[in-house]
Order: sequence, then C-alpha cells, then structure tokens
Amino acid sequence: MVNTNTRSRSTRPTHPRRAFAGSANKSGQTSRMEDLPGKETVKFVPLGGLEEIGRNMSMLEYKNEIIIFDMGLQFPEEDTPGIDYIIPNVNSLIPKKKNIRAIVITHGHYDHIGAIPYLIDKLGPHIPIYTAALTKEIIKKRQDEFPKASKLIINVIKGGDKIRLSENFEAEFFETEHTIPDSISTVIKTPVGNMAYFSDIKINYDMEGKPQDLDVFEKMASKKIHTLFLESTRAEAPGKSLSEKVVEKNIDELIGKANGRIIIGLFASLLTRIEPILRIAEKHGKKVFLSGLSLKSNVNIAQNLGYIKASKGLIVPLEELHKYKDDKILVLSTGAQGEPKASLMKIANGENKYLTIKKGDTIIFSSSVIPGNEKPIQTLKDNLTRQGARVIQTQHIDVHASGHGPAEDLKTIIGIIKPKYFVPIHGMYFMRAANVENAKEVGVKAENCFLIDNGQIIEIRESGIRISQDSVPAYYVMVDGLGVGDVEEVVVRDRMLLAQEGMAVIIVTLDVKTGQLIKSPDIISRGFIYLKENRSIVEELRKRIKLLVGRIPKFQSLDPDYMKTLLRDQVGQFLYNKTKRRPMILPVIIEV
Repeated sequence: MVNTNTRSRSTRPTHPRRAFAGSANKSGQTSRMEDLPGKETVKFVPLGGLEEIGRNMSMLEYKNEIIIFDMGLQFPEEDTPGIDYIIPNVNSLIPKKKNIRAIVITHGHYDHIGAIPYLIDKLGPHIPIYTAALTKEIIKKRQDEFPKASKLIINVIKGGDKIRLSENFEAEFFETEHTIPDSISTVIKTPVGNMAYFSDIKINYDMEGKPQDLDVFEKMASKKIHTLFLESTRAEAPGKSLSEKVVEKNIDELIGKANGRIIIGLFASLLTRIEPILRIAEKHGKKVFLSGLSLKSNVNIAQNLGYIKASKGLIVPLEELHKYKDDKILVLSTGAQGEPKASLMKIANGENKYLTIKKGDTIIFSSSVIPGNEKPIQTLKDNLTRQGARVIQTQHIDVHASGHGPAEDLKTIIGIIKPKYFVPIHGMYFMRAANVENAKEVGVKAENCFLIDNGQIIEIRESGIRISQDSVPAYYVMVDGLGVGDVEEVVVRDRMLLAQEGMAVIIVTLDVKTGQLIKSPDIISRGFIYLKENRSIVEELRKRIKLLVGRIPKFQSLDPDYMKTLLRDQVGQFLYNKTKRRPMILPVIIEV
C-alpha cells in the first residue's frame, strides 16, 4: 500500500489546510515515529508545486537549520480571475526565518524563481542563494524589475561542486537535462542519509534513440540515496522523451522548404532550442529577429555567458525587418501559449508596429500546450490562418520536445539511483500517483513511496519515514497588481460570481425624517439581464421594494444595515424565482 493521506483536494484554490491521516504502512495502520529506531529526524515540507503546475517551493529542516529549494510562481487559473500570479505561502517560515541557512534554485524558469522578489524580503535578503550562472543572471534581471527589492546574495555553483550549506547540510550539485541551460539537481547530505532533489528533468536521446549522459545518475547513485524527490509532470505519459536532434532536423527541413517569412513561437526560456535554430537560420541564409522583451533579455544573457554563440549580424533588430526580403526573414517570438499581451498575439492582432501577418507566412509553434491554454491557442491559430499564414504545430510534425521526462525517462532515473524511499514532487496528484507506479515498477517498495500534498510534513529518519499529523499553511497567496496577499478567497469568489451571474444595484432614496420613499427605486443591471427587454420583472421588483420600505413604521429611526440586508435577501430570492440565477445584489440607501 502506498503511503498517502486520506483527505480530499478542495475545489477552491485558496483552501485552508485540513486535518489528514498519517502514513499508512503495509498493514494499513498509521505509523508512529516511535516505531522508527533512531532519534535524528529531518523534516521535508512542500510549500507549493505538489497540487498544481508551478509555485514550486520546498524545504528541509533539521533542528534549527532550514534549507529551501526554489521559490516559484504559478500563473492564474480560470477560477482566479484578475489575479496576476499565485505564490507560495511562507507564513510558517517567517517565525523561523533566522533558521534559514540557504536557498537552492534548480533552474531559471519562472515557476522556480518567479516568487523571489515577492518573498525574499519577508524571509531575509541576507540568506545566501546557490544557483548556476545563467539562473543567477535571470534572477538578477527579474529583481531589477522591482525598484524597491533588496539586493540578493547569489553564489554561483556548477556541476561537481560541493558546498557546506549549514552545520548539518552539505550539497553536491549535478548538471541535468532540461530545456534551459544550467539546470541542476542536488544530493543533500543530512544526518539521516543522503537525499536527491531533482530539478525539472528529462533524458536526451540521439537520433537512434540511445540515451545520453546517464553517468550523472550513476554518480548520484554512488552516494547511496536514502530518499529521492523526483518531478512528476509527465509521469503518466508513456514512452520516452523525443530527441532534440529530431526536433532540430524537422525545423531545419521546414525552414529550408519555406518560401516566405518564418515565425517560430516558443517560450522565452527555451534557450537549448534557440541556439540550434540560430545555426539552422544561418545555414539557410536567414536573418533572425527577436520579438518579445523576455526573449531578447534571455538571449542577451545567454550570449554574454557563452551559452549562445551567434555570428555577427545574424540577429537583427526587429525595427530593421523592412530592409530584408521575405525569404531572408526568421522571427523568434514569445506568446505561443496565446497570452493576450505576448508578442505573437500582438503580431496576429496587428498591434506590432514592425510586423503583421500576411499570406505566405509560415508560423511554427515550437512549444507544448500548457493545460488551460487550449482555447486561447486555438483562437490565435485561427486568427493567423485567416490572415493567410500556414500554421504548423507538433501534432503535424515533431517541432517540440518537452523538458519533462515521460514514464520511461523517470523509470530509468529511479532504476539507476535505486533509492530506498521515494517522494514524487512537481505535479498534480494524479501525476505524482503515476510516478509512484513508475517507482514500484523498477523496484521501490510500495510502502516506501509517499504521496503528500502542499503543507504536509514528512518526518524522515534513517530507519524510515512517516507522514506527520502536523501541517503548515499552504493555501494560495495571490498577487494582484501591487497587492500581495491582500486578495482573499472572498474577493475571488465575488469576482467569479460577477463573471457568472452579473450584478443588480438597487438604489433606494428615503426621507431622513420619515424613512419613506422619496421616489421610485432605481434598478441597475450589469451582466445580469437587459432591463429594456425585461420591463415586467423590473416593475414587479419595484413594487416589492416599495412594499418592503412601506412596512417600516413612520418616524422610526432607520437602520441602513438592516434595510440593506432585507433588500439583499428579498430581492435575491425574487430574482432567483424569476430567472433561476443569483446575481450579486448591491443595495444602496440614500437618505435625503
């Protein structure tokens, strides 16, 4: 039996933490820490990333020492309207912030670094950050976007480095494969054993399908891993990763055959693909134009660090695009997810002053579809096609390989490392459950696999692991404009209600002396019903409001709050009976 909690996932994103059961051992009984020999205990606590894609942040704690892994953001969901970002909840860390010894950042994607500007001052800008060179520069660039943000202490590490993070935690870093250079995974030496914490990861293959660079996992395995923390984003997907060499070959053929302009939509951080695209462009005599601020910034950083090498004159400013013939133009653009403010959408909508779509353009979507973005991407592709462009995506030909390894990749990694205990991270519950099955298939005992959610605590001893009865707050903290955490669940709920049901404003003007109506009530509808076509409902509603107000005894002092509550309840019930909808009711009392 897999060790897991029994609580159900809330449907609300800002759910409070609920009580949960401890881990179940093979006999189905809740294990107790007293049952595990030894006294030394290391705690692992995920503060985000285990019930969503994004918001990655976890910590290891031993006595008065805390090591943090990543500090990422999550992009808003359908049921968080108007929200800019969602970030981890660090309320449990603030009272213990003096114990935080180090922050390890695995790579430069925003779901792992994006919350740093919002959280670092709460925890202490003096905390040393350990990360690779490219990630450091991306973090610094983002920090510069926040004028009041503190200066960070960032220590550059590389594969093979060993760093003493605190008295009882030592880290050894390993370079692993992802879609961005300088992605690192870590072996942490702790008082209870060595633990491997993985970045987002995949295995790269050659054109014949042979895996490359497996020696890094063999080196990690030589450390005798006690507990393995491994990402699960594509754990349920069968097979192995598509070789980047196949993607390069297909993009090369498409560029070679295209007669007009070529626009490739991709993630700004997909630097491991941008570099070969530049080589392919030069091979075919193309000039490369970058569209999107984040893309320009990342390419510039990668060039300065030597990760991208481009011949002089290959990359040309977008404002000079008009100087070149169509068959010499290759544009790299952000916005392949259909984001309304991103470059590709602006190009499609005619909002880019240097580039508009025309017949004969070839648009290549070299990216996967992030769940929830299906509709805006479809709209974007439809818009591009209507304007005469040819749209190519990975369903037609392999022009994208995910940076997250599917089942066979993950089984290979687990099988080489051979951990005693396994904790899947980074993904929804069903993804992590699939990863447990992967671990079991390659020899990890079912009772040694642990499924936990954000905020739950696992207590790790040399002789075993259990899920604690304790937990920490891990509900969503939402960034809305300049506000961080000031938008609570009630605000989001009101936004959802307004979006789904609309609102009705009831304005009642009363004589301050008599408490009686001075004029007929005013009714305003927004997103609820069209008043001109529903006159009968409006007139009947006015009559009911007049009756309600008329029941108030003359010359009795009016309690506005009581009147608002009465109007809200009575009007709400009347409108539901008539329409079977429940708009937000906003009563306004004006005393003259």
